[in-house]
Amino acid sequence: MPIDSLTAYAHVADVARSVSFYRLLGLEVQSTHESEGVLVWALVARTGDPDGKADARLMLALASGPIDAGSQAVLFYCWTPDVAGLHDELAAAGVTVGDVAYPFHMPSGEFRVEDPDGYVLLVGQLETH
Repeated sequence: MPIDSLTAYAHVADVARSVSFYRLLGLEVQSTHESEGVLVWALVARTGDPDGKADARLMLALASGPIDAGSQAVLFYCWTPDVAGLHDELAAAGVTVGDVAYPFHMPSGEFRVEDPDGYVLLVGQLETH
């Protein structure tokens, strides 16, 4: 029996800070959990676009130890309908973003950005016909 979906689960140093970052990418809080007044877990997502294409979910959990950005062994690949527009919005919000590149696998463009804990996100734009 195959799985029907997969959601990334990232350990972060500050869940609230990470939620704020992912809101810049259009994800909204779906669920949270606090312990002793501290946000320790959140599900952020963007689902249910009328075109049926948007489907992004990420669970964020408070790490039990320090986060080493150099040891992150996962990369999140994201898609947007307007790579240049999102790139400019993030830069205007003070986020450090890489240049938009046009590799063979993403001829409409992609850029690299890191979240507050050093997780790498590549954001690409699919071809539109």
